[in-house]
Amino acid sequence: MNIQEVILCKYGELVLKGANRSSFESMLVKELRRRASPYGVFRIYYRQSTIYIEPQNDACDMQGMYDTARKVFGIVGVTRAAVCDKTMDSITETVRAYLPDKLAGARTFKVEAKRSDKQFPLKSPEISRQIGGLILSLMRGIRVDVHDPDVTVTVEVRDEHAYVRAGQENGAGGLPLRSAGRGLLLLSGGIDSPVAGCMMAKRGLEIEALHFESFPYTSERAREKVMTLAQEMCEFCGRIHVHVISLTHIQEMLRDSCEEDYFTLLLRICMMRLAERCAAQFGCDCLVTGESLGQVASQTLAAIRVTDSATSLPVFRPCIGLDKEEIVGQARHYGTFETSILPFEDCCTVFTPRHPKTKPQLGAVMAELAKVDIDALLDEAYATMETVTLRVYENYRG
Repeated sequence: MNIQEVILCKYGELVLKGANRSSFESMLVKELRRRASPYGVFRIYYRQSTIYIEPQNDACDMQGMYDTARKVFGIVGVTRAAVCDKTMDSITETVRAYLPDKLAGARTFKVEAKRSDKQFPLKSPEISRQIGGLILSLMRGIRVDVHDPDVTVTVEVRDEHAYVRAGQENGAGGLPLRSAGRGLLLLSGGIDSPVAGCMMAKRGLEIEALHFESFPYTSERAREKVMTLAQEMCEFCGRIHVHVISLTHIQEMLRDSCEEDYFTLLLRICMMRLAERCAAQFGCDCLVTGESLGQVASQTLAAIRVTDSATSLPVFRPCIGLDKEEIVGQARHYGTFETSILPFEDCCTVFTPRHPKTKPQLGAVMAELAKVDIDALLDEAYATMETVTLRVYENYRG
């Protein structure tokens, strides 16, 4: 029997959207179409809370398309399924040909039937019983477990066809990219900020990135590390423009003119002001940072209040309540951890004070900042900006 296989993508909270639900579904379909081209020609469309990815010829790379679909935000479940006619004879024949390989090694299973087409002559429990009995007759050493099966076999009877599948893997979840606007991520070379960017992308935010370098105090290898991190983020974020600004002269002036204990806070104020300017230029309506409350001296509540005073934009900190192990777990999930721990310095490690202020007062911080011509320094730094565009693959046009 010649099996026609498709990829089915399920989405979660999108089903709760009201009149604008179709716009979210259209965003998902467009993102999948952008990512499909390296894997062949596919027909991609949505119907009945499911996105269908149908290969148009035998040359299509189904596994590659399947793997990339699992990294598209907005999709909570991905599975491969066999397509057949809406008759029990066709469904039975498809189960015989398609499922034994899918169930190999499983000890337990259950069958779920979903009958969207209410004109189908059998009801869902009857379909489940027939298919369950057939599987038991086909395979030895397997038994039914309706509570905690190794594999759940699903038969879906829909408007045009029936679909037979075994199991479903988790997708990336969240909301479609670009559905929540655009945000500017302050991207360092550490573990936290790439995680923060991916977490906000999961909520539908299109990510632009801003990286600060301090050459020659930071090396070219440090810059390459950040670009690698951004490229790894593209697996989930699609495309990222990385803007790079040099802070070297600002840091030298702060070191020479200001009290050492305030150095980190002063530097962060400069970063936030430059980030706000960058956000305005590139249409970003918020800033995103990887801060976790209390993790370091610049991330105490008092220090965060000081740095937030430097911008009128909302600052999203999705890692704020996570401990380090939780952030590391997310970094592994998004594939950025191994790059993040490479031992290359970033600008925040340059001229680090021995005793940084943990309970700073805004007035005292601003008094220190007044010791330098900060506006001129910020203008000079912003003029150094370079932009690199990274994509999930070369012909992605997000």
